Amino acid sequence: DHCGIVPVPEKDLPVLLPLEVAFKPSGESPLKNTREFLHCNCPRCGRKGTRETDTMDTFVDSSWYFLRYCDAKNDRECFDKSRADYWMNVDQYIGGVEHAILHLMYARFFMKVLFDLGLTSYDEPFQNLLTQGMVLKDGGKMSKSKGNVVSPEDIISHYGADTARLFILFAAPPERDLEWSDQGVEGCFRFLNRVWRLVHSYHAILANVKSRDQAVSDPDRELRRAIHKAVKKVTEDIELRFNFNTAISAIMELVNTFYHYRDEVSIRDQNLGLVKSGLEKMALLMAPFAPHMAEELWEALGHQRSVHQENWPVYGAEALEREEVTVVIQINGKVRDRMTVPKDLNNEELKGLVLEEPKVLSHLANKDVVKVVVVPNKLVNLVVK
Repeated sequence: DHCGIVPVPEKDLPVLLPLEVAFKPSGESPLKNTREFLHCNCPRCGRKGTRETDTMDTFVDSSWYFLRYCDAKNDRECFDKSRADYWMNVDQYIGGVEHAILHLMYARFFMKVLFDLGLTSYDEPFQNLLTQGMVLKDGGKMSKSKGNVVSPEDIISHYGADTARLFILFAAPPERDLEWSDQGVEGCFRFLNRVWRLVHSYHAILANVKSRDQAVSDPDRELRRAIHKAVKKVTEDIELRFNFNTAISAIMELVNTFYHYRDEVSIRDQNLGLVKSGLEKMALLMAPFAPHMAEELWEALGHQRSVHQENWPVYGAEALEREEVTVVIQINGKVRDRMTVPKDLNNEELKGLVLEEPKVLSHLANKDVVKVVVVPNKLVNLVVK
């Protein structure tokens, strides 16, 4: 009391809180009623003093905890600036929208103060923010009082953890609220079974086949294009957009393409090396969404190491290119037809093919073509009068 506010000397830190504390509804800190803690000697003058009993709010801790992660074992200071500068700022923050006007605001305030003090080189804590939605049932937040709670244990015991996980990721974008649907869960369960049947229909056939990402026939090229298209879509949806629902949809499209190839091309004419390569890529793409099944499929395709230890698949830009393109045909700016033509025809070749189309000729009766506008691989517009 004689010296005013006096910080505790570093040699006496940390100050440990007492264990025997009476928590009574007095409106004040229970430490005020703990005499052994409250009364102490002033570290400056030695006279009797009183400890501060108001502890810092947890918001103080949560406003800079990410900086401590950068230098968690530092026993001299909160964090070393060089280590904080190396790791900060946070690449991706995921948290509920309820934090936006409290924790996130305080975190930004702390970072700006620390930046002004020269303790950090960044004045923003987070580069990217994703606020996830909630899982709803019957249009409302799940609540025992409303009787609309879905037990994860029941879903997992009946359908498996992969089905539950897949449905939650597929039902809505992560930033949107998700409406729980038993029919949706059933649909995801059927899809996983469909994938299982597809891979195991090839299990014995592919046992001694080497993966080969090459196409020979037109059906091969369509399958290879679908495989690389799915790899590109899933990769970009995960890394750039967090659109897990559309990533899963791309895998579903790939599965449909595999079934079409399997059923339409005789086993004698199928490119089994390409099939195996594609199924392996499909298992890798499924690993983040259905990790247990992906592990089983990976083993069924002849691998011993975990699918989760493998490199992520890479798509080839050349595999996505088509040898044919669909060209829109316009007459005086109005769409009249579409035609599939070889890719990269020159303007005269493309113009000649268009002017031979019966549907186009029917629109040109008793009219003169005064100008032809060609956009290679995309559009031909005939200006007539």
